[in-house]
Amino acid sequence: MVFQRISEDIRTIFAKDPAARSTLEVILCYPGLHALWAHRLARFLWDHHFFLMGRLASQTARFLTGIEIHPGATIGRRFFIDHGMGVVIGETAEIGDDVLMYKGVVLGGTSLEKKKRHPTVGDGVVIGTDATILGPVAIGRGAKIGAGSVVVRSVPSGATVVGVPGRIAGPECPSGGGAGLDHGNLPDPMLRVVSRLLDRQNRLEERLRMMELSMPGPEAEKRKADLVKEEAVRAALRDIIDPEVGIDIIDLGLIKDVDVRDGTAEINMVLTTQACPLVGYLTDQVKRRIEGIEGIDMVNVVVLDEPWDWARFVKQRDLLKEI
Repeated sequence: MVFQRISEDIRTIFAKDPAARSTLEVILCYPGLHALWAHRLARFLWDHHFFLMGRLASQTARFLTGIEIHPGATIGRRFFIDHGMGVVIGETAEIGDDVLMYKGVVLGGTSLEKKKRHPTVGDGVVIGTDATILGPVAIGRGAKIGAGSVVVRSVPSGATVVGVPGRIAGPECPSGGGAGLDHGNLPDPMLRVVSRLLDRQNRLEERLRMMELSMPGPEAEKRKADLVKEEAVRAALRDIIDPEVGIDIIDLGLIKDVDVRDGTAEINMVLTTQACPLVGYLTDQVKRRIEGIEGIDMVNVVVLDEPWDWARFVKQRDLLKEI
């Protein structure tokens, strides 16, 4: 029986880690396997009320492998910890069969009472690098927990959870099927929400613009003329390329607002910092382009005290592609 379990543990590593090359390498070089074997010894001692000896076995394994598994934890078959450094599994944690866990994972408690206070992880669950699951929550069969996620609520079977705090992002990882977790291709529920909000905002702005254009009276006619000039300004600014990235300043998101009234164009720009060496160059280029537009007599360029961020630009660009 013991040798069958050992053989099953080794086969599990070959099935879940493409880096495994030989049985000897697996036996000698996989701390997750060593920690699992040490836990079985610690659990045997714990079940027979040798609590101190069980904790000593657990702490010795922690010292040797960097993986801390409390001897009271319950672990199913074909459990694999990949790399493993920093993994912590609490006393009342329960782990099902065929669970894959990456380094830095914490199955922690949120209560000081002597009761069930650690997670229950179902069969076939994948828990990504540095994910944290806290409290007596249940992680359903086949769920996937994204790298770095903090889970404080139960997760239904087959769900994919990402973020801090963890949010359900979809029924499954977009890589599709299998026991693995594509850490670089996880869904983003907040990005979907932002995408919908931006789409709604664009629709409302377009409706407001149409209402302004359809308003009667002399003031409305004047405002219509200003709106036409604003479009002309935006078109002109698309000719200005940021030399650092080779993208025009409109698509790059450096122009936050364009407001044209009574022949005066006010441009609000967002740059990396006001001390950026390109501030003078870009503001000068903006003035030159806009001053040539008919009906605009004065140009004010305001550099806002709001740091521009590349990650935000990438998200906006991806959202525009989706919309």
